[in-house]
Amino acid sequence: METIAFRMRLDPGQRDEYERRHRALWPELADALRDAGISDYWIFVDDSNGHLFAVLKRRDDHTMDRLPHLPVMRKWWDYMADIMQTEPDGAPVQQPLDAVFHLR
Repeated sequence: METIAFRMRLDPGQRDEYERRHRALWPELADALRDAGISDYWIFVDDSNGHLFAVLKRRDDHTMDRLPHLPVMRKWWDYMADIMQTEPDGAPVQQPLDAVFHLR
């Protein structure tokens, strides 16, 4: 199991809407994430700047690279595009974060 983390950016004033949409996460999207080998997925927000910090675990045989090609993933990105920064293809702008410390 590998743990990865990344940062995204929420548009100003969109925290409540972001949380509302994630509370109602589509079951087919949750299934797609789990099927891709993702588990223990957390997203945190820094209200001072709208940065979202995501951390998740993925199996060694994960298929995360296939997620952008799934219709449900594309639909979710379209759904979220009005409240967060996105790439030209609709994917959320993501900045990978490197681990610098881990306490077991």
